[in-house]
Amino acid sequence: MLSRVAANLYWLSRYIERSDGVLRMLKINYASSQDALNEFSWRPVIKIYSDIEEEQLQKMEFNSRAVLEYMVMDKKNPFSILNMITMARENARSVQDHITKDLWQCLNEYYLVIKDPSLAKSLQKDDPVSVLDILIKQIMLYYGTAEVTMERGEGRSFMNIGKYLERSIQSVDVLHVKFGSVDNNPDLLTDTTYWKHLLLSLGGYDLYLKTYRQGIEAENILEQVVLNNDFPRSVIYSVNNIFRYFSKLKNDNQIEDRDLSFSIGKLQSRIKYSSAKSIDQERLTFINSVKHELYHIGNALNDQYFAYS
Repeated sequence: MLSRVAANLYWLSRYIERSDGVLRMLKINYASSQDALNEFSWRPVIKIYSDIEEEQLQKMEFNSRAVLEYMVMDKKNPFSILNMITMARENARSVQDHITKDLWQCLNEYYLVIKDPSLAKSLQKDDPVSVLDILIKQIMLYYGTAEVTMERGEGRSFMNIGKYLERSIQSVDVLHVKFGSVDNNPDLLTDTTYWKHLLLSLGGYDLYLKTYRQGIEAENILEQVVLNNDFPRSVIYSVNNIFRYFSKLKNDNQIEDRDLSFSIGKLQSRIKYSSAKSIDQERLTFINSVKHELYHIGNALNDQYFAYS
């Protein structure tokens, strides 16, 4: 497979996964802002998903509608849903021969939905949650279509590596912001609502309630989000899948890439053989270390497979 094709499939998947994470985070935080007794700050969400200037951030930090407009529809924000889906569509358009017709039509429909002027008006004047749900359903449709129509070959392996790398980075970013805030405000450690919102934003609240009976505690949250093999958005689940699909790529193409294999295996072992207690003791040190390794894997993929795309 040409490096250009591999890169387009990889980034198509990363953009879709990132847009899914942004939308779910916006939905949960908007609901939280409506229930907040005090002025609700969007700063943590914006910091995770954009590189906005501090002056602009201060202007919209407490304005829910302004934040939603910026994160979903703003053409000047390179990380807005509109721009990410546009880039995903451009990646898909250039490799239509390597994806199914159904998947292309699904992605094109998503693009047309978010470009619809009535959607932007609804986001500003109606219930924003209904708009976010429409977009989330488009992503679910995309993933379902990819699962049942894509050939189990090189293209799908590159797509899934991109998907799970992006997902693991997002989970680590959420932990970093949440536990970073705890360092500045230790009272948050016992704030049940604070941790509930973290779980809801990652889709892990129901699983947490089934797994832990003693209430919401920071150490248990770290265990679920980092170490739980049954949680689809846990870091170990994503890293296991990165390892799985990279191994498949190597076996199918008889590739010898020991450095990248070593990096992925090293990270997998680092997480797998950690305990919730040891992670809780290190907290930000551990989280930053894992984030650094994930970015290293992403950079290595770019250098070794996409550098000539």
